[in-house]
Amino acid sequence: MQGWQYVADGEPISLNDVPEPELGPGTVILDVKATGNFHTDLGFLDGTVSSQLAFSPITLGHEVAGVVSAVADDVSGLAVGDRVAVLALPTGPGTASHGGFQPRIAVESKILVPIPDGVGWDQAAVSTDAGATSQHAVVSRGRAQKGDRVGVIGLGGLGSLAAQIAVGLGAEVYVADTDESLFDYAREIGVAGVSTDLRDFRDVGIDLVCDFAGFGTTTAAAVEVVKEHGRVVVVGLARRYGTLDLIRLTLQQLEVVGSVGGTVEDNAQVLTAMAEGRLVSRTTAVAFDEIGESIRRLERGGVAGRLVVLYD
Repeated sequence: MQGWQYVADGEPISLNDVPEPELGPGTVILDVKATGNFHTDLGFLDGTVSSQLAFSPITLGHEVAGVVSAVADDVSGLAVGDRVAVLALPTGPGTASHGGFQPRIAVESKILVPIPDGVGWDQAAVSTDAGATSQHAVVSRGRAQKGDRVGVIGLGGLGSLAAQIAVGLGAEVYVADTDESLFDYAREIGVAGVSTDLRDFRDVGIDLVCDFAGFGTTTAAAVEVVKEHGRVVVVGLARRYGTLDLIRLTLQQLEVVGSVGGTVEDNAQVLTAMAEGRLVSRTTAVAFDEIGESIRRLERGGVAGRLVVLYD
């Protein structure tokens, strides 16, 4: 069996021979059917976030969905043949253990989520990180609800899902993205307004802004736009530092909070929305032997939505 692995900072992803996974307490073996391939993988390879990896060489790929092929004796509620998604966690596959850029992996059963009928493998894989992270930001941290006016900064893989989640809640959604080629897509998913700068909607009375860019300037814009007692949720990690209008933050009694990842419950809610047709990720299929080239595509930029590795 072979897997695409991180070897060292600055080294290209490498296709290496890897051992077959083994069952341990509380685990299952998964036949991988789909794995997301996105910018975090670049961050591992160039060293930006490689400190999160438990060891090297390690097989990357932490947005994983597949079929259970073996179950440890102490695991209940799962059976061979079950279709499951693997909640993406720092302690999960692709970071703490070998990930989905290989055909079979061992996974702790407690982070598995059943995939409803009608959800494709590509969508199931995206649900585990992009989906769960967006759900967590909009609903758990942002407390969005029907009738709210919600701003979304960045209409990439996460922001596009967040906008759909907010629309599905019955919120009025306003999107900002510097890429004007995304504007028609934004309107297609039901947003009320789209612009290159969220400050164009400062008179709307926005209750919540989710910043999926995190450039500092984008979070500053969110603080400028959100109304009194409003909330700003920061998800993007483009910059370590930023400058905010602290007087406005204080006098308007605003909340600014961070949000990272999601929970099993978040993942399950995303999969339900996908099964009901309320949530769709834009995906592009990648074959296993094309993973090296897909990394280079991400480096070049211009990838819309998510790349997903699909296995036969």
